[in-house]
Formats: sequence, structure tokens, C-alpha cells
Amino acid sequence: MDISTKTTAPPTPADPPTLQKRAARGATRPGDRIFLGLSRGSGILLLVIMAAIAAFLTYRASLVLSKNDGNFLTTFEWNANATPPVFGIAVLAFGTIVSSVIAMAIAVPIAVGIALFITHYAPKKIGGVIAYVVDLLAAVPSIVYGLWGALFLVPHLTGFYSWLNDYFGWTGILEWQGGAPRTLLAVGILLAIMILPIITNVSREVFRQAPLMHQEAALALGATRWEVIRMSVIPFGRSGVISASMLGLGRALGETMAVATVLSPSFEINASLLDPGGGTFAQNIAAKFSEATEQGRDALIASGLVLFIITLVVNGAARAIIARRKEYSGANA
Repeated sequence: MDISTKTTAPPTPADPPTLQKRAARGATRPGDRIFLGLSRGSGILLLVIMAAIAAFLTYRASLVLSKNDGNFLTTFEWNANATPPVFGIAVLAFGTIVSSVIAMAIAVPIAVGIALFITHYAPKKIGGVIAYVVDLLAAVPSIVYGLWGALFLVPHLTGFYSWLNDYFGWTGILEWQGGAPRTLLAVGILLAIMILPIITNVSREVFRQAPLMHQEAALALGATRWEVIRMSVIPFGRSGVISASMLGLGRALGETMAVATVLSPSFEINASLLDPGGGTFAQNIAAKFSEATEQGRDALIASGLVLFIITLVVNGAARAIIARRKEYSGANA
């Protein structure tokens, strides 16, 4: 007599959306229903707040933009209290973007190097001390950074500016004519120091989550420590580093007091980063708000709307980059 055996395939795991639907249907306990309602309400409340901010900025900006006697995007002047008002954001947009790019170019490589050193190179005790110091730097108020930058950093940049002028002045971008180095480059260096702890802390935690089995497998195959980091740790933490960089960039874009303390503002765009002048959105709002009339405040709100849009675009671009590299996310490792 033939005996046939039936083999059943193991159940396949459900997709995350399916699990979410089942969890939503299965939220029958009072605690589950309360938590589900609070979660949904928090998400909806966040969207409502963002929409309310955008609506408020747009409304107040529209009141003054219709009266503006200059081009809002290209005018190199800020005289919003005049009748009619004349103001533009060309200098502010240039200064904000340039100083933030300088800060990111300096801070991101150093922050990633510090995070890798703490997690994969330094002895445990030394790495703990360095991590503690970095945590302390993240808690320092921005005005303290601004005072340090004005009283210590700026006076000690003269020699560095002379060196840049001697070797790279021929480019025009790093030509220095003398004077106090209260420039966009000084602002970028100060912002890099300010955002360094934020990027380092987030990157460090991401690198710590790298799968240990992947690293041990690479070592077993004869890889060096750097090859293990390059092939296993950095690909795993790439999305986290991008997120950390966006957090740092958000602070750099919106920093106010430190920039206002270090920069000598003027409404002109210089070809050289070593020439004083320029400005940022946040610095201009802080400097002009106390003396602004209602019309002037609306003009400052209009510039704040542009900064709001820039921040949304930057975060949207970061999310798009992370979405293209889902295979490197921690959830899929």
C-alpha cells in the first residue's frame, strides 16, 4: 500500500502593510485603541501645525509682497520700513546657502571619522570619554558658540586667511584684501563646529547597530579593519549618516545668534569668501525685527517663508535619497 506524505510549505511572513492592517483590526483592547488613536492624532496634529505655519507665513508675506517696489528674489537691498518698501532676499539666500555648504563640507567628514573611531578603533574607556565630551558639546547654547567665535575664533583666523590668500588667492574665491575676518567663511567654520556633535552622535549610534555577523564574516575572510568598515559598516549606516547630516544642516540653516555675533552683515555679494559682508535669513530677522514696523515685520516673515521652503526642500531631498537606498537601511539589514 502506497503511503503518500503531504508536505506543507512554511508560512511566509506577512508584509509590513498587512501586519499594520491586522494590528489596526485587532486593536480591540482599550489600551490598544487608546494608543492607536493617540498615534493617529499625533500624526494628524503635526500635519495641521505644519499647514497652519505655512498658511500664516504665506498670508503675512502676501500683504507686503504686493507693495514691494523691488524684486523680492533679486534686489540687493533691505529697506522694508520705507514707503514704498524695497527689499529682496538675493544676499540672504546666497549667504545662507554658502555658509551652510561650508559647514557641511567641514563637519560631515570629521563627524563620520569621529563616530567610526569611537565605535571601531578606540578602546572602550577612551571611546566613552570622547563620546561624553561630544555629548557635552551638543548641549552648549548657541550664544556661547557665538561669543567664542567673536572673541577667539575670528582673531585667530588672520593667519589662516593669509595662508589661503598666498596659495589660493589666484582663484578669486579665496582672495583676501585684509581687514577683520568676519566673513561667510568664518560663519561656515563656526557652524561646522556647532553641528559637529549632532552629526557625530547620530552617526555613532547608527554605526553601533551594524550587524556583528557581517563584520565577523569579513574578518574571517581576511579583510582588514578598514575593509570591514568600508564593506559592512558604512553601507549599513549610510542612511543614518544622511539623516544625521540633515539634522545638522537644519541647525546650520536656522542658526541666528552665533551668526549675528560673528558676521559683519551687508547687502552685497562678494566674489571672495574672505571678504566681509553678506547675511543669512535668520541673522537678518534677528537684527531687523526690533526696529521693524508692521510692514517690516511682514517683510521679515516673507523671508522666513523662503527659509521654510528651503528647509522643506532639503528634507524632501534627503528622504528621496534614503528611499533610493532602502537596501542599506537598518530595518532591512
